[in-house]
Amino acid sequence: MTPEPLTTRLAADRARIDAWLEGLFAERTPPSARLEAAMRHGLLVGGKRLRPVLVYAAGRALGADDTLLDAPAAAVELIHAYSLVHDDLPAMDDDDLRRGQPTVHKAYDEATAILAGDALQALAFEVLARAAHPRLPALMLTLAEAAGRDGMVAGQALDLAAVGEHPDVAALATMHGHKTGALIRAAVRLGALSAAADDDPRVAALERYARAVGLAFQIQDDILDVTGDTATLGKTAGADAAHDKPTYPALLGLDGARAKADGLLEEAIAALAPLGEAATPLAELARYMIERDH
Repeated sequence: MTPEPLTTRLAADRARIDAWLEGLFAERTPPSARLEAAMRHGLLVGGKRLRPVLVYAAGRALGADDTLLDAPAAAVELIHAYSLVHDDLPAMDDDDLRRGQPTVHKAYDEATAILAGDALQALAFEVLARAAHPRLPALMLTLAEAAGRDGMVAGQALDLAAVGEHPDVAALATMHGHKTGALIRAAVRLGALSAAADDDPRVAALERYARAVGLAFQIQDDILDVTGDTATLGKTAGADAAHDKPTYPALLGLDGARAKADGLLEEAIAALAPLGEAATPLAELARYMIERDH
């Protein structure tokens, strides 16, 4: 049987998770219509949905049914959306554009954006807590650790502290491993744990894959900030340089950054060997994540 093309799978998975996320706002009479609208703006206006796609791909590689993967996929995207809303705030990266649209604090106001991010974060754990799964505590812990003081939030703190500084490549990898990599690793782990126990050696293989692909994804983001344009990226190009942020192209040059990403891609694909043909979609997804133009 001919394998389903990557573009077809991506479109189907994005449509599935978009419908699931849209359903979180259906048939509700919210206490604050403005807050609800700001949450929708931060969550439902565009987005590549790569983290939910990783949940689906990892879970399927270990035999999970899609219905078991929907709640973890939604939860990780809610955390990602909250992080973007807060990252764009004037006190953080002070961005005006996200996914080709005004950022939430621009479309509404700063206080509403803060509250919308808070609410999206809480909703992520509500969605996951309502899911019936024998390994629910492990799923909850995975998401909480990835999102919090040992994961994404720590990465944002390191990112802010690095502005105007000149860290070495190892320090930059540590920062990105927390800020971007933690949630990508969590997405893969959420999918894996939806299908298999933590001591399954395939889970460890997927975690090695996720660690490599998460850093490669961030390196490509750094490259695109230099080489891309605002219209294609959907956010302000050149923002890292404008904010004097350390990046892989700044430390290694564009060619060096691309070589680093290519090496990590090879590492990610090699990690999938124990899964055999079942991991082909994950390998294709890794290539897509570092070859994308936005």
